[in-house]
Amino acid sequence: MMRAFAVVTLCSGIFAQNPSAPVNLTLQSALERAGQYSQQVYSARFAAQLAHEDVVQARAGLLPTVTGFSQFIYTQPNGTPSGVFVANDGPHIYNDQAIVHGEIFNPGKNADYRRLIAVEAVAKARAELATRGLLATVTQNYYAMVVAGRKIANAGASLSEAQQFLDITQRQEQGGEAAHVDVIKARIQAEQRQRDLQDAQSAYEKARITFAVLLFSDYRQDFTVTDDLESPPPLPDFTEIRRMALANNPDVRVAQGTVEQQAHALTFARTGYLPTLSFDYFYGIDANQFATHNREGQNLLGSVAQAQLTVPIWNWGATQSKVRQARIQLQQAKSDLSFAQRNLASETDAFYIEARTAAAQLQSLKSSAVLSAENLRLTRLRYTAGESAAQEVVDAETQLAQARNAQDDGLIRYRLAIASLQTLTGAF
Repeated sequence: MMRAFAVVTLCSGIFAQNPSAPVNLTLQSALERAGQYSQQVYSARFAAQLAHEDVVQARAGLLPTVTGFSQFIYTQPNGTPSGVFVANDGPHIYNDQAIVHGEIFNPGKNADYRRLIAVEAVAKARAELATRGLLATVTQNYYAMVVAGRKIANAGASLSEAQQFLDITQRQEQGGEAAHVDVIKARIQAEQRQRDLQDAQSAYEKARITFAVLLFSDYRQDFTVTDDLESPPPLPDFTEIRRMALANNPDVRVAQGTVEQQAHALTFARTGYLPTLSFDYFYGIDANQFATHNREGQNLLGSVAQAQLTVPIWNWGATQSKVRQARIQLQQAKSDLSFAQRNLASETDAFYIEARTAAAQLQSLKSSAVLSAENLRLTRLRYTAGESAAQEVVDAETQLAQARNAQDDGLIRYRLAIASLQTLTGAF
């Protein structure tokens, strides 16, 4: 806890850019912010919404429609009932009708409607895929910033230890108990640790700049992240991971939806061989005057119904070509599904092995850091007593610096492995 507090305090002091209090983010709040501003997620969600509207429109196309129709036609008179244009019914024609149109048998529209339902399912799966991809990206950037902050603290501690050893060698030299070469080695070590601290500070700032692009609608850097590396989530059993991956993987759902989509596309192509049957019902007037009765008292308001049967006969092989094309696309979709399933099994195994290995090494890395600190303490005591060389102390300091950084790298390795598994399985 003290270490995490030191990281946050040091990072905040070095990189404060705004006099107001910076926004402190957890991983969950960072994911929520990134979900609001990710262009890739936006695009995928818009695509899913558009696909849903296509389904709504296709479903409406299967249902009867009612339209209103009003028309006036003027034809130049020539003394005959029809006027100049023989095809017309008179110099003045009034049409005011309500029209009902319905498809009695249209297999093409039905197949296209089912295809669009599959398209919508694919679009929704792609939206989830984009969201999960964002999870991995945000997690990587989040913990890159956390570890960069920790490495500032590590570099600061290593610099303090190097300066302490430099003080020891200088006092030893003044007392005639150490050679000047020991002071030189200690100074070189201190200068190297100073450069390491500068590099760590630079890495932290770069990590924050990269992360800021994902988090805010405007470019800003007045934020910090919560260090939760010491409380890693548990790794579920492999059987449970495999079950979750098979049941809830968007890549496989995209491939399955594409197979279904192409199956309906094949059905749609085959409907080119089939007839269509529709009907129309008209109610209103179609007369030479705008009235419900003519001058003789005859009724002008009435109805008419008609049915149309369209039978395809010959189109120079276009339908056959469309069927072959749809069949090829279906075969490709099935091949893609098979690959997606194999790839899922492979990635699940690989990511789980990575997470299990990283988890198994956490305690060992922590132990190495503790032992390295103790080794440095004992080596310094031996040096002060004249029982070891300055190079041994320098080596012990380097070993401790590496052990600290390795422990932090091990923690982020486990977190990233968990994030990779969650892209396959969803949250757990």
